[in-house]
Amino acid sequence: MAKRQQRRAGGSVVVAAVLMVCACATSCAGSGAALDDARAADPVGTLRRAADTLVDAGSSKARTSMEMATGGTLVTIRGEGVYDYRERLGRLKVMLPQDPAGTSEHRPITELLAPGALFMKNRGAGVPADKWVRVDTATLTDGNLVTGGATDPLVAAEILRGTRTATYLGESELAGTEVRHYRGTADLVAAAKGAPSADKDVLAAAAKGFATAAVPFDVYLDDQGRIRKVRHRFSFVNGQRHGTVAVASTTLLYDFGTATDVRLPAARDIYAGRIAEE
Repeated sequence: MAKRQQRRAGGSVVVAAVLMVCACATSCAGSGAALDDARAADPVGTLRRAADTLVDAGSSKARTSMEMATGGTLVTIRGEGVYDYRERLGRLKVMLPQDPAGTSEHRPITELLAPGALFMKNRGAGVPADKWVRVDTATLTDGNLVTGGATDPLVAAEILRGTRTATYLGESELAGTEVRHYRGTADLVAAAKGAPSADKDVLAAAAKGFATAAVPFDVYLDDQGRIRKVRHRFSFVNGQRHGTVAVASTTLLYDFGTATDVRLPAARDIYAGRIAEE
């Protein structure tokens, strides 16, 4: 819009100039329509490339939220941190919700995200406060898309490699940035096949562990094709109640190119004892 205004402002009172501006405005409108047509023509292909675009971006800050209904109460777990897409390393501080009565506060859990692994500090359950717990994410029935309380931002993008259907819904604004909104459904089996080796096992585990491999999503891309917001809706089986639980996971990405400096814990700092049942 700003470019159109600048081009229109370039006109003068001279009739010939006015006519030129009108022609230019018509051309610009046509170009904008053509761009929208291109975006709408291949939304599936656009979304399948979203993970690669993040790797090209290098890094960003991230905010996460995970919502699920349990016992008739909507529970939300929030996280905030940074992610290095090239090194595939992230750090999040995850805030657990208060107990329903609001009387018990939980210390934030620091999570380090790495290929095939999740490290957690302040895990509780008998783990010393100065020790980390390491989890092999490929052994989790959900591939850690839900278990850690936050979906790994790069894995969230890798899910889009399995996009089966998608619709371009037009432009909107998100935190002051113009974004393009897409809605669709991804298949975790297809995502696992298309993902780099570091994420294949994680996505394959989720495809087997969830109630369905189909994952509905809404995603917002900026003009460079970078994900600014993605919301997945997962469905998994509750083993205790033999029912299906719906989880909505939202990831917001911003401040691309930010410094990250994520360092994984040394072996001596990883807890090797038994973790108590909670």
